[in-house]
Amino acid sequence: MEQLRLNKFLAARLGLSRREADDAIAAGKVTVDGKTAVLGARIDKTSKVCYNKNIVPFETEYTYIAFNKPVGYVCSRRAQGAAPTLYELLPPEFQKLKTVGRLDKDSSGLILLTNDGDFAFQMTHPKFHKEKIYEVELDHPLEPLHQQMISDYGIMLDDGPSKFTVVKQDKNLFSEAFRSAAARELAREPRGDGSERRGLGKNDSYPLYQVALSEGRNRQIRRTFAALGYRVTMLHRTQFGKYELSGLKPGKYVIIKP
Repeated sequence: MEQLRLNKFLAARLGLSRREADDAIAAGKVTVDGKTAVLGARIDKTSKVCYNKNIVPFETEYTYIAFNKPVGYVCSRRAQGAAPTLYELLPPEFQKLKTVGRLDKDSSGLILLTNDGDFAFQMTHPKFHKEKIYEVELDHPLEPLHQQMISDYGIMLDDGPSKFTVVKQDKNLFSEAFRSAAARELAREPRGDGSERRGLGKNDSYPLYQVALSEGRNRQIRRTFAALGYRVTMLHRTQFGKYELSGLKPGKYVIIKP
């Protein structure tokens, strides 16, 4: 009978990463046929696997959704201070899905959710090079030299070099979702950080850019621009691999196929 690694099984059934699955096994939270599991264990269809004393079924139905996250929501199950979680915008049947990567509270756009750990792994691990595309607004125009530095050489950050493609865009090429989000942001006064809000509707010289990268490090785009003296005033993801927002409105979702 075909066997598979226990950590891969747990990742796929529980929506965990392989590392999280290994951590659960090492912490003694997993049993196989009544015995505490060990790292590297293999199972088959006859094995009875439990996680936190709950049976993990061998067969399960996978769900995949694309969600347009509004600004102000966090990609976690628990609210962070006054910031609500995106799960508050989803129906109960999707409350157990796990986000595929994250968008920070101040960013908006496409986020994928699933209970398929293998799918999440293939979408987020750097070796698969899944391109993500963002629409970005800066607080002042990007100098040509800085644009070349980011795109051609990369900027050194605390966690290593950061390199991605950045191209200046005309406002008419930006998505309706971005322009709608910008209009809502303009209506919020004050910003809270004491800075003047530059952006859509203020004038015709606001700097808008398209950023494409295949990494997924924490706040990478914001930190890269900040290292050169720029502040990202809006960041909106429109594409993740083959998946696009298209006409999906903020706070709405659609079921997708892997």
